[in-house]
Amino acid sequence: MSKVILTYILKNFFKYFFILVLIIYGFGVILNLFEEIEFFKKIDVNFFMPLMLTSIFVPSMIINLLPFIIFISSMLYMIKLRNSKDLLTLKINGFSNLKIFFIFALTSFFIGWLILVIVNPITSSMLQFYEKTKSQYARDIEHLVSFNKNGLWIKENLIDGKRVITATKPEGTNLIDVKIFQFDEDFLLKKKIFSKEANIEEYNWILTNATVFELENSAFVKKSLKEYEITSNYNHQKIINLFNNSNTLSFIDLIFNYKELINKGYNKDFIKESLHLMLVLPFFLLLMTAIASILTMHTLKKSENLKYIIVGLATCVLVYYLKDLSLALGKTGRIPMILSIWSPIIALALFTFIGILQINEK
Repeated sequence: MSKVILTYILKNFFKYFFILVLIIYGFGVILNLFEEIEFFKKIDVNFFMPLMLTSIFVPSMIINLLPFIIFISSMLYMIKLRNSKDLLTLKINGFSNLKIFFIFALTSFFIGWLILVIVNPITSSMLQFYEKTKSQYARDIEHLVSFNKNGLWIKENLIDGKRVITATKPEGTNLIDVKIFQFDEDFLLKKKIFSKEANIEEYNWILTNATVFELENSAFVKKSLKEYEITSNYNHQKIINLFNNSNTLSFIDLIFNYKELINKGYNKDFIKESLHLMLVLPFFLLLMTAIASILTMHTLKKSENLKYIIVGLATCVLVYYLKDLSLALGKTGRIPMILSIWSPIIALALFTFIGILQINEK
């Protein structure tokens, strides 16, 4: 009997969860589609392109909204249980408030790990494809930066031509083994610069031990300089910000390719932060389900449904505000970044523990 009841509970819980995911996906597609159409309106592509890009972008957005989705779906299902007297029936059959809570909470925790291990690698690959495809159509200079197995590549538009910069890898605020090719408006090479190292902390790059080949009278003249300076549209922070999108990194990559990502030039702190931001997801889902349980199982009175829905939504907004506030404190150096990621989870866990003790007495 208990197995049948458990199957019934989980079946309906997943039903509410997937219905809400589909609703959010639909709204996400509609909203993002307008943005993609605006992006492609002056580019000769068919309607399938913005629709395809929208469809592969929205899943990563849904993962970011997952705590909110799990909270709403849990609350709606628990209200349905309470209003239909199923909650009372469950208690008669030996399912206490605490046992019901653990069923929902552990299911949400399992969903979190399922998302990280199976879904996240897929959505991160989709987002990489999304950004790569859009960069091919982008006319804005901000998109003309690429980082792959061959190193860093930058293409810049200058007043009198174009510049292509390559580097083997970044090290801190420096680029290693830098090669710079400068072209005129007809894309004819007019200058070559080779340097073992370039400091790019500012927009004025300082190249050390540079070898410059400059076109003079149809021949390249070689110059060796201890220091050579160029002005770029990019500095270290600007380049780092272009690649600081944790959604393009999968949980599996962060776990198994941690050192490889650092060797490729990814910032170590950024990698560590991205990993912890993903690790908190299962715990965040568990705690959001716990809050929904505390609010809905606190009473069996139907008259208080609207009240608890409003309180629940307000709580959800407050949780997200505190989460963002904590991350902001971490990014500004007020508290350690890792602590800023986990402190909302710790605070919610303490609140949940007290609330669960109270509903267990009901």
